[in-house]
Amino acid sequence: MSHNPIRPWRDIERRKSRVIHVGDVPVGGDNPITVQTMTNTLTSDAGATIRQVLACAEAGADIVRVSCPDVDSTKALKEIVRESPVPIVADIHFHYKRGIEAAEAGAACLRINPGNIGSPERVREVVQAAKDNGCSIRIGVNAGSLEKHLLDKYGEPCPEAMIESGLEHIRILEDNDFQEYKISVKASDVFMSAAAYQGLAEATDAPIHLGITEAGGLTSGTVKSAIGLGNLLWMGIGDTLRVSLSADPVEEVKAGFEILKALGLRHRGVNIISCPSCARQGFDVIKVVSELENRLAHIHTPISLSIIGCVVNGPGEALMTDVGFTGGGAGSGMVYLAGKQDHKLDNDDMINHIVEMVESRARDLEEQ
Repeated sequence: MSHNPIRPWRDIERRKSRVIHVGDVPVGGDNPITVQTMTNTLTSDAGATIRQVLACAEAGADIVRVSCPDVDSTKALKEIVRESPVPIVADIHFHYKRGIEAAEAGAACLRINPGNIGSPERVREVVQAAKDNGCSIRIGVNAGSLEKHLLDKYGEPCPEAMIESGLEHIRILEDNDFQEYKISVKASDVFMSAAAYQGLAEATDAPIHLGITEAGGLTSGTVKSAIGLGNLLWMGIGDTLRVSLSADPVEEVKAGFEILKALGLRHRGVNIISCPSCARQGFDVIKVVSELENRLAHIHTPISLSIIGCVVNGPGEALMTDVGFTGGGAGSGMVYLAGKQDHKLDNDDMINHIVEMVESRARDLEEQ
């Protein structure tokens, strides 16, 4: 029998895209895939919006988007931009003057559909404002708001219509000599989104912003996004992403990083490898993991931690993690450091002790 070797199973060859900048954050090329979210406060309430931006940045967001539907929002944007530690994207629809105001207020990027801004002259004014103020632009195509002529042509929202819409918008920007753009083609349907993104990736070298729009609540939306975005990322498609959830924006950031961590594309914070628990467990695995997730959320340094309830898989998993704890008997378990048995630990002391070990390991790595 001939042996056909399996191709390298960890390799993800990213699509070659050109690089643009959102503020000081490079997007595209070989740069890290960035994680975005969007505030849900009233942008006109600068204080509330700034607090949410800061919380999202602390969770790891590289870029944060805010909606600018009215004059009060663009007036508040200047203060929000000044106080934000990450670039701010202004979400603009229909009102071209809001785009100009947002660019002048310091937005790092404008999220627009050139097709719904208005006449070619209005589009030119928005593009000129972006040029004058160093803004990039995200073309945001959505299956739920496709142009009438495309719906008439295709009969319903479909990947082909979304791709054609995106390419039409690209031509509008390039006709105005503007190249600092990225593009998204989002739908709430995973299959439609994936097909549209695959076609778009072949049709342009622009950086691609990934998302499954209106994905749903925390659990269902995360699962749907992980399936859709995960498959595209595995194919090498995607330079920046947002997990769209009906939940706290911080949860979107967490979900985005978990998707990237699972694929080995970004590493941030503690990666907890834990068993689902069963009758063999030597301690309450679910309770312990939940508490450790909360108490280790402040750590940004990439660290792996295995928490396994018994000795069936525990020692094997611990061999591959920075810190490990494997449940045993008589109220104690074994601690592993860098894959090697180190010392026994009573279950009653495990949480505080594991937190201390992980924090110590993080300090060591930061000093290296």
